[in-house]
Amino acid sequence: MRLHANGTPAELNRGPGRLGDDLTVTSFDDAPGSGQGPEPGHAHAHHHHGGPAAPVSLRLRRVIAAVLIPFAALVAAGVVLLWPGGAPEGEGQRTGLGFDQQTEDARITEVEEVNCADIGVQVPRGVTGTCETATVEVTTGPHAGRTFDEVVPPDAPQRYSVGQKVVVAFAPDAPEELQYSIRDVGREPPMLLLAGVFALVVVAVGRLRGLLALVGLVVSFAVLTAFILPAILNGSNPLLVAVIGGSVIMLVTLFLTHGVTARTAVAVLGTLISLLLIGLLGSAFIGWASLTGNTDDQTSLVHSLYPGIEIRGLLLAGILIGSLGVLDDVTVTQTSAVWELKQAEPGAGWPKLYRSAMRIGRDHIASVVNTLVLAYAGAALPLLLLFTIARSGVDTVAFSEVVAEEIVRTLVGSIGLVASVPVTTLLAALVVSADRRPDAAVPAPSRAPGAAEGSRATSRHRKRRRRTSAPRR
Repeated sequence: MRLHANGTPAELNRGPGRLGDDLTVTSFDDAPGSGQGPEPGHAHAHHHHGGPAAPVSLRLRRVIAAVLIPFAALVAAGVVLLWPGGAPEGEGQRTGLGFDQQTEDARITEVEEVNCADIGVQVPRGVTGTCETATVEVTTGPHAGRTFDEVVPPDAPQRYSVGQKVVVAFAPDAPEELQYSIRDVGREPPMLLLAGVFALVVVAVGRLRGLLALVGLVVSFAVLTAFILPAILNGSNPLLVAVIGGSVIMLVTLFLTHGVTARTAVAVLGTLISLLLIGLLGSAFIGWASLTGNTDDQTSLVHSLYPGIEIRGLLLAGILIGSLGVLDDVTVTQTSAVWELKQAEPGAGWPKLYRSAMRIGRDHIASVVNTLVLAYAGAALPLLLLFTIARSGVDTVAFSEVVAEEIVRTLVGSIGLVASVPVTTLLAALVVSADRRPDAAVPAPSRAPGAAEGSRATSRHRKRRRRTSAPRR
């Protein structure tokens, strides 16, 4: 049998069973589903070119399935039991406040500069400029075609132009001349264009994996809008809904994007354990710190419209869902690192794999925690500016409920992220090492006694023949 330089029989890389030029086949005793490792003396090779990882043993796949299948069945049962049936209580009763206003589409037909004093607008001290009167035409709804004037003072943050699309709020109980007012501007074209560019970039760089990631993103939004939000509005426990809905998102997106493999299963298990830790810590510290979760106008409006919603549970549900996306990134990265380390050094045991992958994970921890903290700080930047303007002390700011809520959200999520690194790395190291023995060295072909001497004699004989057969000059 002819052997390659690495000891692999050349015949194994030819014929119908060939796996590709960059991937040499493994020993037949280590084929998928055999449940056995390589026998000593058998030719065995590994791929070193970034292809798919070799599958784990059949016994180990059964163990993973025994954990994940009941979990998936439990999640499916939870979705069925918590699925929102019928319209939420209170739907159709609009207060006309905040996001509960009835809205219609409109457009700006004329913009005219006017003197603020002529229309009775008082300009704050230090503000210069003229007022504007924007004529707005309603384009949808029962009053399509009606026009009204909107006064724009010089210190208004939003200016308008002729032809611009806007969103107007409708108050049916107000006098006719005051029923409509501009609420926001239309942003469909730039937002849709940005979404299209995002999709193109993801697919161009990620190719099929990027396309699957976009499908997973659509699934995430579908679960959020079709299950999580309606179920909470129907009075279901927000924490339970977030756990069930987050589990659906996790299972679908991870397996869809990364394939149904042992590697993905380990990432799912690591994410699940970290989510449970975040849930327990969040519940404990939200209760201990006496956080109500009712700290902004939107939450107050939701509570007034649906008093049955548990606002504290809504806060904890937000922490879980907010942490899920970053958790997926951490667990998948750590699992992939362990698999790649195993392929680079097939003989490494799980302790060595764990230590090597943890060195990668520590760098990941530092960047992820900093990212999470800065993301929450950026979202709360206007609030922090208000505290700065009021010249409040650090202790007053940090221990106020509105800031303490963000601190608990950040620290609890960060603890879960940090814990996910060693947990996922350990699981991955144990799984990738289980049932797989280090490669047995392929013995070099033995030579018969006197083979070396015979070879040297043959070489001398060939040299004499070349000398005698050389042409004489």
